[in-house]
This record gives sequence, C-alpha cells and structure tokens, in this order.
Amino acid sequence: MFARRAKRSLDETDRPVVGRVVPGWAHLGTDQQDRLFDLTDRLLRRFRWEAANGFDLSDMMCVHIAAQASLLIVELDESAYAKVGTVVVRPSSVRRTRVSEGPVAGVVEESSMYLAGEAADGDGPVVLAWDSVVADTRHVGRSHNVVIHEFAHKIDLLDNMFDGTPPILENDRRELWIRVFTEAFERLRGGVMPSGLRDYAATNPVEFFAVATETFFTSPVDLRNSEGDVYQLLANFYRQDPARRIDL
Repeated sequence: MFARRAKRSLDETDRPVVGRVVPGWAHLGTDQQDRLFDLTDRLLRRFRWEAANGFDLSDMMCVHIAAQASLLIVELDESAYAKVGTVVVRPSSVRRTRVSEGPVAGVVEESSMYLAGEAADGDGPVVLAWDSVVADTRHVGRSHNVVIHEFAHKIDLLDNMFDGTPPILENDRRELWIRVFTEAFERLRGGVMPSGLRDYAATNPVEFFAVATETFFTSPVDLRNSEGDVYQLLANFYRQDPARRIDL
C-alpha cells in the first residue's frame, strides 16, 4: 500500500539541511546555491511523494531527495525531469534475481542483487531505498549516490530511450559522445578500471552513464584524472565543472 505525502514549501531554516546533503555544496557559488535551493523547493512541491510498505516518510526525507536531484539540473531547468512524476521511497533495498548472459552463447546465469533504487521506463516512478540515501549522504566521497544515479536515468530517458546517451541535438556532439563513452565502457569491461568508476558501470551503457554521472558529482577530480574525455562531455552536458570548483 502506498501513502501519498503532503507537499510543503521550504523556508530559510531548511538551507543548512540542503547544504549538508548536496555533494559539493560548499564549492558552489552563491548564485548556484540560491538556484539549487529554489529548485529543491519547486521539485519538492512538483513531485508526488509516496511511501512503500507502510514506511513513515517525513517531509524532511523528501527535502533530502529533492535537494540531491536538484544538483544535476542547477544549470539546466526542470524540463530535464519531464519523465519524473512520482518518487516512491521504501525503507531499505530489496533483493532481486537478475538474469544475464553466461560465458557460453545460449546460456544464461542468475544472480541475486540488492536494489537501492529503480527508474521506471516512460513516466513511471523513481523508487529509492531510504537506507541507501542516508548512507550516501554520510559518505559523500565514496562515488555512490542513488538519488543522482536514478535521476540520471530519467534524464537519459528524455528521448524515450534508455541508451546511455541523453538528448543532444547536434549530430556531431552525439557522435562524439557515443564514441568517447563506448571506448571508456569497453575499457572498463576489458578490466581497465578507471579510479572512481565502480564496476557496476560495466553492466551496460545505460548504467555506465548513470555511474559516470554519480562520480562526476561526488568524486569529480577522480573522474577528470582517470577519464578526462568522459568528464569533459559530462561537464558540457550538465554545464558544470565540479572538479574546477574544487581546484579554486
């Protein structure tokens, strides 16, 4: 059973909370901090917030999630989340069975994994495990952020395809993106592990984009140093340069 949460607006007493949960907040300029805070307020009221499995979802939990989601679009606009309507929060990760291709053609393998989040196709919900959201907030430098990861998937989906290539209008930029990301993905699958990119990025190009986005915002210097071309394309797309902000 899902319980829809009431929406509320932020006030200035919420600013320290936003600053505490957003990766790299201290390195943002004052104008960016103000825009992010305003975006958090708008997303908080725009999204439908629902709790799964009888979870006691508080307004402050919604603030945590909306603030982290706002970081991706602080230099874009809300249209980047056109595919997000509902955010469902459950208490903890769930165990799922995953079927994948085996080492021999025609053979499949099953494995169990714990899902901290999901981004549904189409206009379906973003689902997040609150225990993972809390862990990511407490350990910002570990290059893992389930909120950023799942909302990156929704940005990828803006062109109605989960393919690891967000909507880029110019053909030359799209071709460059595909070439650079494909080469980095193949290096990762071949065992050349860039620092900061966790192995889940080797699952497929869709997960590569989401994990790269996580790393871009949580450990940007590591990504810039290990996969500079990937970093630069993400900087161009998100219109942000978080590694440079740290250098200043």
